[in-house]
Amino acid sequence: MRRGLTPVAGCDEAGRGPLAGPVVAAAVILDPARVPKALEDSKELSARTRDELFDIICATAEVAVAIAPPARIDRDNILRASLWALAKAVCALPRTPQLVFVDGRDSLPLECEVKAVIGGDGIIASIAAASIVAKVTRDRLMTQLGLAHPEYGFEKHKGYGTSFHAERLRAHGPCIHHRYSFAPVRDCQKGSRLSAASAEARQE
Repeated sequence: MRRGLTPVAGCDEAGRGPLAGPVVAAAVILDPARVPKALEDSKELSARTRDELFDIICATAEVAVAIAPPARIDRDNILRASLWALAKAVCALPRTPQLVFVDGRDSLPLECEVKAVIGGDGIIASIAAASIVAKVTRDRLMTQLGLAHPEYGFEKHKGYGTSFHAERLRAHGPCIHHRYSFAPVRDCQKGSRLSAASAEARQE
C-alpha cells in the first residue's frame, strides 16, 4: 500500500490432498480499517473459530471463490487445477487487485503483480483470510456431499484418505466425486473390476 498498490488481495486453496471432492480456492481483499482479529492459517484454528471468522470476513471484505472439480483435477493434475482455481478466484473479485499474494511457491497467470509466499497463510493477513474462506467453504460442501452419498461418510473425513474412507472405498468403489487419477482411488477401481470379473466367472 505504501508503494501505491491498491487494492491488494490474498489467495489460498483447500483440498489438494483428499481422494474426493474439489479443490476450493478463495481470494480476499481485506478492508484495512476492518481487518478481523485472530486471523491465522486455517489449519491452526478450531472449526468453530473458522466458522466465526468466515462470517466476519464475508461481512467486512471482498471475497470470491472458485472450484476445480475432480474431473479437472484428473485431466490437468492437482497442481494445475489448483492454480487454475486460484486465478479464477482472483478474477472473480469485485475489484481487480494490483497486487496478489498467493500461498506457496507457484505464481499465477494474472496481469497484475503476483507474489508467491511460502507459508503465507501464517504471515500475510489476506492469505490467512483466504485460507479460512476456502477451508470453510470446502468443508461445508463435503458435508453436503455426505448427505447425498451417505455410504462414504464425506461429512466425517471431508474426502481425505482416512482408514474409514479407505474401507468405504473398498466396499462401494469410487463415485463421481472421487479423484480417479489418485493412486488409492485408481487401485480401488481396479480391485472392483477384478472382483466383478471374478464374480462373473464364478457365475458362469
